[in-house]
Amino acid sequence: MASESEFDLFVIGGGSGGVRAARMAAQRGARVALAEAAAMGGTCVNVGCIPKKLYAYASHYAHDFSDAAGFGWDVGEPRFDWARLKANRAAEIARLNGVYERLLSDAGVQVLRGWAELLDRHTVRVRTEAGPQTHSARHILLATGGTPTVPDLPGAELGVTSDSMFDLEPFPRRLAVVGGGYIACEFASIFQGLGAQVTVLYRGEQILRGFDDEVREFIAGAMIRDGIDLRLGTEAQSISQRSAGLELELDDGSRLEADTVLFATGRVPNVNGLGLERAGVRQGPRGAIEVDAHHRTSAPSIHAVGDVTARLQLTPVALGEAMAVVDHLFGDGRRRMGYDCIPTAVFTHPNIATVGLTEAQACERFGRVTVFRSEFRPLRHTLSGSGERCLMKLVVDAASDRVVGLHMVGPEAGEVVQGFAVAMKAGATKAVFDATIGIHPTLAEEFVTMREPVR
Repeated sequence: MASESEFDLFVIGGGSGGVRAARMAAQRGARVALAEAAAMGGTCVNVGCIPKKLYAYASHYAHDFSDAAGFGWDVGEPRFDWARLKANRAAEIARLNGVYERLLSDAGVQVLRGWAELLDRHTVRVRTEAGPQTHSARHILLATGGTPTVPDLPGAELGVTSDSMFDLEPFPRRLAVVGGGYIACEFASIFQGLGAQVTVLYRGEQILRGFDDEVREFIAGAMIRDGIDLRLGTEAQSISQRSAGLELELDDGSRLEADTVLFATGRVPNVNGLGLERAGVRQGPRGAIEVDAHHRTSAPSIHAVGDVTARLQLTPVALGEAMAVVDHLFGDGRRRMGYDCIPTAVFTHPNIATVGLTEAQACERFGRVTVFRSEFRPLRHTLSGSGERCLMKLVVDAASDRVVGLHMVGPEAGEVVQGFAVAMKAGATKAVFDATIGIHPTLAEEFVTMREPVR
């Protein structure tokens, strides 16, 4: 089959992982095709990381205008133009779509526009505007990402998912967010900053399940102080259309009016219509494609990376997995994707960033841990008058002195924690942190100046 194949690698999905794999494989001399039915760049570029961060920047200006007075600036009465933000964002995303297209074409990848499905372990059919096309390949890579889910409740069709939040018309003056994960919290902070009245409905006991408990408590308090109505242990039972907007009936019997209801209730692998059964590709919970250490599915000629495997739904993880697959198929096979010490950020106000284990996870794994914690008002806010505070936390394995968890809630947390993630990946101990000279005055220096454990 290998000698008769039209392509060495056929990639289904033009998101971060798929584009990276296609481009790197082509640069190594492989004959590569990539099929994508939507805009190039996938969720991250079009309706995820990039536009979300741009809107997070936009929302922060509300706080910046307020803070400026304490530094002697009179900025007048700010006016926000939602239409202009949308237009500028759309132009930037279109530019990025073109960048992705050029990366593929310059590398020699054949791009096919249309929905692709597996006919067997070496054959793909693409439904293009010109009609169906069938192609054969030695190897196939599934990189179709994930898709938002919507709860099964009466009137759910009246709500929207995160995919629709960037082009809402008109701007929602009253936004109800159903969910308590990072997508829910980010959009709550963004739209509150842009001027919406935001209510978050979450059935759990605290938002951001899976994050460190102190981080969860801290950011919940910050969101409430910002004016977000955070209702924990609360679920929506139904949504109805009323003359004044949408009305949500809640499980406590109360009602909530909103202009827009955002369902941020999780994402599932985007696998519908891929023909996985025909190719013998095994799936796990919620349809996730099962893979081994080399990202190979139960069909040896077919690999899968990124959100479609439901391992870690992070763009850099998909990129790392893609590089590992390319090295395995067209290189020396030495590259491996490591899943320990993967940093992540949540672009709430203030930002969250974390790497390594939560305190609870560290206690469970190591038994005895030492915790260093600092909470303070950033220097900037000694003049701004803002009540915003910062939380920084280290979790240390008592036996080895190795720092196994690092957590921050504060301005530019992602920028700070990215650097410390390198140190943790290298196995840095608390003694190494203590011996490192800080940059003064910065927030980041706090991680190397904490000396007294809190427990």
